[in-house]
Amino acid sequence: MPVNLSAPVAGELLPVAGVELGIAAAGIKRVNRKDLLVIRLAAGATVAGVFTSNRFCAAPVVVAREHLAANQGIRALVVNTGNANAGTGEPGMQNARATCAEAARLLGCAPEQVLPFSTGVIMEPLPLDRIVAGLPQAVANLGSDNWFDAAHAIMTTDIVAKAVSKQVQINGQTVTVTGISKGSGMIHPNMATMLGYIATDAAIAQPLLQQMVKQAADASFNCITVDGDTSTNDALMLLATGASGVQVGEAERAAMQTAIDAVAISLAQAIVRDGEGATKFITIRVEGGKDTAECRQIGYAIAHSPLVKTAFFASDPNLGRILAAIGYAGVADLDVAKLRLYLDEVLVAEHGGRAASYREEDGQRVMRQSDIGIRVVLGRGAASATLWTCDFSYDYVKINASYRS
Repeated sequence: MPVNLSAPVAGELLPVAGVELGIAAAGIKRVNRKDLLVIRLAAGATVAGVFTSNRFCAAPVVVAREHLAANQGIRALVVNTGNANAGTGEPGMQNARATCAEAARLLGCAPEQVLPFSTGVIMEPLPLDRIVAGLPQAVANLGSDNWFDAAHAIMTTDIVAKAVSKQVQINGQTVTVTGISKGSGMIHPNMATMLGYIATDAAIAQPLLQQMVKQAADASFNCITVDGDTSTNDALMLLATGASGVQVGEAERAAMQTAIDAVAISLAQAIVRDGEGATKFITIRVEGGKDTAECRQIGYAIAHSPLVKTAFFASDPNLGRILAAIGYAGVADLDVAKLRLYLDEVLVAEHGGRAASYREEDGQRVMRQSDIGIRVVLGRGAASATLWTCDFSYDYVKINASYRS
């Protein structure tokens, strides 16, 4: 079960003026399951996004990038689950374009004004006929209050839907930010196997919006890992409709960015808490580094280690595994004698070995918790980084061994 993660409450998800969402059960992988989402945007909305760094990126990623670059004014997004349309060659590209064309026909816009997104099994042909058949139903139930159903429609192996809303005061006016995401496995930065859609009713020019979505991703989805696998389909989209009439420029950026970051961090942490088979949520804080890059480098070495992650699952304070991960992280001039390692408030290691004050029972007490903190103090400078990960359980293997069945 997810680690201290509650399902979103429909009534707490705030509509964003200028955004409508429609859902359909298209039977892409399973019958009677919401698996198709259409998001319609008001004319004049701006859209920005960041995508996977995987060179084998999916056809919808390629097409979405092209359509964003065309700068025709995005009017709709189409998301399907159950099939990634990745590793599908030219037929996959044609299917992604055909999805945009059919959505555009139904919505009365140009195909270049539609962005496609897919998630699910890689290297399987996209069932275009089912998507085309489901689109009219999704368009027919477009509504501003469908965020709850939309969060469910984009789930794959997720157990809990992920959605959150925030409001912020800018120049004395209320601005709304609402977001949804999906993700549970194949989670690793740049980005993760996740799709995320965050919308606001503020007016934000596209160049600034692009900067803001990149900053939000770096503060959130690029700070999580479940299993170290970078997906072919990742995307985080930031949508700004301007319907509130509130203009956001450089003077208002900090307040707006804080609200967007808060939504993104909440969604990102929810992905880790809902990690496939997860039983522990682990916050890794690396401090005292020369720069942020080396702090992240050490943090990810810990977070990706199967030996560390399985020890946390077993509540076994075999904490030398953390020291080993720090040691092989690739920071060549690291002075281990200056390093201190904490498990929550418990000092585990210093001066190159076990801390004199450390007791096994203290380590085990922390390891039994469902929320655990690892703190590494490098003693090399003032930089720091915080990452979030989870443990590896038997269920992670079971879920991924039977993913296609």
